[in-house]
Amino acid sequence: MPEGDTIHKTAARLAPVLNDKVVAEFRATRLAIRGPVAGTAIELVEAVGKYLLVHFGDGTTLETHMKMSGSWHIYKSGERWRRSPQSARVVIETTEGWTAVCFSANHVKLSARTTGPVHLGPDLCSENPDLAKAAQLFATSNAATPIAVALLDQRICCGVGNVYKSEVLFACRIHPERPVESVSMKQRTMLVETAHRMLRANLDAGPRTTVPEGLAVYGRKGLRCRQCEDHVRSGYHGDHARSTYWCPSCQQM
Repeated sequence: MPEGDTIHKTAARLAPVLNDKVVAEFRATRLAIRGPVAGTAIELVEAVGKYLLVHFGDGTTLETHMKMSGSWHIYKSGERWRRSPQSARVVIETTEGWTAVCFSANHVKLSARTTGPVHLGPDLCSENPDLAKAAQLFATSNAATPIAVALLDQRICCGVGNVYKSEVLFACRIHPERPVESVSMKQRTMLVETAHRMLRANLDAGPRTTVPEGLAVYGRKGLRCRQCEDHVRSGYHGDHARSTYWCPSCQQM
């Protein structure tokens, strides 16, 4: 599943070819309502957490979530697509000669205008998220929930995926399996502040980094910790067995 910074980068790529443009044709499969007709203005593309939203002048909003397999592509009209047309979930052609295609997204919804899914917590990729609210929302988790699982709960704060979960917990020296009830409010605040800082630092193009060498622990199982002589470990947490990396010496239970 893409991290929040990936979706924000996607929105930034789509914005120049869709914002303030005009629909020439809109095609989508399995939508509950009819899509925007030719001549409809495209008002704004934005990312909200891990959701990408396209707002149209007819008062509708297209909502997509990439999950593990989805992606948005941009083509000049007539250009050959790099993926099979059979996997296209949404096609937006503009009168200005651009085509935006959403491939293989698990979640595609068109509905009346929205500012984003109402069930989401503060978007840590945004400039000024309500970090105090996010820290407080950890209390909505079951007390025994591992903090690694709670950090991925988009109802608490959105934008964090497996990479940032691991990197943030390492930076804050918190073991991923510690139950939420044992993580103090000060530590919860530190977690969301650190996640916000890391996500914002990676919104521009370029490789994702959280430390000068690249990543501190993610993807480094068996390698030496960058802070001590121990070896990075990995494991799986939550109902969906999401991968987590940590240093057992720097992040003790």
